[in-house]
Amino acid sequence: MMYLKFFGMRESPFSLTPDTAFYYNNPSHQEALNTLLVALQMGEGFIKLTGEVGTGKTLLCRKLLRELADDPSFVTAYIPNPALKPTALRYALADELGISYHRNMGQHKVMQMINDRLVEEKAAGRKVVLIIDEAQALPEDCLEAVRLLTNLETEKSKLLQVVLFGQPELDLHLGRPSVRQLRQRITFSYVLAPMDGAAIAGYLSHRLAIAGYQGPRLFPPPLVREISRVCQGVPRLVNIVAHKCLLAAYGEGRAQITRHHLRRAIEDTESLRRHKPICLRRISMALGGALSAGAAAFGAFALLGMG
Repeated sequence: MMYLKFFGMRESPFSLTPDTAFYYNNPSHQEALNTLLVALQMGEGFIKLTGEVGTGKTLLCRKLLRELADDPSFVTAYIPNPALKPTALRYALADELGISYHRNMGQHKVMQMINDRLVEEKAAGRKVVLIIDEAQALPEDCLEAVRLLTNLETEKSKLLQVVLFGQPELDLHLGRPSVRQLRQRITFSYVLAPMDGAAIAGYLSHRLAIAGYQGPRLFPPPLVREISRVCQGVPRLVNIVAHKCLLAAYGEGRAQITRHHLRRAIEDTESLRRHKPICLRRISMALGGALSAGAAAFGAFALLGMG
């Protein structure tokens, strides 16, 4: 990233790639994580977490995976792309549990092997947790397959716990009469809320510090409040705007973000745009000839989904 050296950073502070090293304990996320961990420790069979696009569900999902990986009493199976057929879902679970099988093996046999592995883990004192991200993409027959997997149990406890992470559309799917059996099994549910202004201020400072920044405050309080208002507390949008602010400030050789930089960043972000956007060529001109390649990269960055 072209501005890293200018601001004294080791890595990009506002990448959209979920990285648990940048995880920030804002109240909503920490409460959600605590709820998930307590529910899993209690042995609850079905747990659901929903949140709007960009609110940090996948990062929270990966944080949960890290927490469970550090606990020897848990074994996790992670399915990040659940748009699968029921057969593929069972194969994916078997793969995650390290079960060797043949693709031409009958589904009954695969289920028996999964059950045997779950019994083994239970006997060893370990809980097995299936974590499904983007669960709103689960087809209805796959939802039913997940429900049937949770039928695997002993006389006293479930052999498999399931955590569903999804957008609000997941609740619409679960509201259908055809999946009411699964819906009734969800014992813990949490809705991930956007960050408030105080959380966003801490979030920006935290990510900058993790990236290696040690200078004076980059985002003055009035601009933080404006970022909070415009981005509506959505971490992904905050990342996009903050990144573009840094790029604009770097192009002008400024060591602090100004309202001018913020205005440029907002007007260049598709989902926030209210007025005709400022052409990225202006930023390119500000960067100067020596930085034209970097400015072009910024334009490509916006076109590839940052806007």
